[in-house]
Amino acid sequence: MRKLDGRLAILSLLVVVLLLVGGAVSEGTYLSLYNMQSMATQVPEIGLLAIGVMLAMCVGNGGIDLSGIALANLSGVTSGILVTSFLDAYAQPWIFTLCFALGAITVGILGGLLNGLIIARLGITPILCTLGTQMLFTGLAVVLSDGRSVTIGSPDPMYELGNGTILGVPWSFLIFLVVALAIGAVLRFTPFGMRLMLTGANARAADFSGFAHGRIFTVAYTLSGALAGLSGVIIAARNVNVKWDYGTSYLLIAILIAVMAGVRPEGGYGRIVCVVLAAIVLQLLSSLLNFIGLSNFVRDFAWGAALLAFLAIGRFQLIERLADIVTSARIPRASKG
Repeated sequence: MRKLDGRLAILSLLVVVLLLVGGAVSEGTYLSLYNMQSMATQVPEIGLLAIGVMLAMCVGNGGIDLSGIALANLSGVTSGILVTSFLDAYAQPWIFTLCFALGAITVGILGGLLNGLIIARLGITPILCTLGTQMLFTGLAVVLSDGRSVTIGSPDPMYELGNGTILGVPWSFLIFLVVALAIGAVLRFTPFGMRLMLTGANARAADFSGFAHGRIFTVAYTLSGALAGLSGVIIAARNVNVKWDYGTSYLLIAILIAVMAGVRPEGGYGRIVCVVLAAIVLQLLSSLLNFIGLSNFVRDFAWGAALLAFLAIGRFQLIERLADIVTSARIPRASKG
């Protein structure tokens, strides 16, 4: 019998429980179509950053990307300043939106490539490298924008990207799901994905297998940067403007999502489906706390406490042990049938 994925089961259960509790405390308002769409538009920007954190963790060597939100802000600021200097958002809406998106993703790729090269070529510990580039990216965004917001505007294609829906589902959420599906397929079905996971799980075995460590690290962090750039596009589309200090709590939340999803901090394991569900769980919980009327300070405290709790759960493999117990209890019943 196939082993039960305890993490996936618990996250799925949390989604159901939060929906039921939210519906009960709000007398149904929490489950309204408008609120569901509002929550769905908020998931992609932080969910994309969380997938970037997952990639950095999975590749191992104490990997983590602390520069995600700083790079997302720099991507939006840089592309916004550049594109608005030669294109009118309302006179050429489609060209403007396309150029802005390509510019932001390009900046994200370059930032991720910088992280990957520093880690792979210079042997700098990922946490120190990305902490340094986080400050570098933030400083560049401040200098380029003079510390002010950069107005992108809201031409129709940009508005649809950030706030529009198709068949009731936000475009940005669909983009998030497609990107998550694509990266999940790469990690599971391609040689690169296998090598990335093996490098994180057992660096010595990867050495004996002749894997190009430097290339794997560089590609992983470049992908993380590309996701940050795409997150910057969605942030701009949702908010009309971009600023260097947007989403100051996103770093903690992205790490929390990855840890909740069961991504191993030491590397070698992570499932995209669990990252997506963890991002949805946190958004449902955040909206529920807003409905209850708790302040943002309480929410930040809850995120920090949850991060410590899930780290402890992962350290002692409590969910995995529970899954083993449930699976072993199901085997005799199955054999009787």
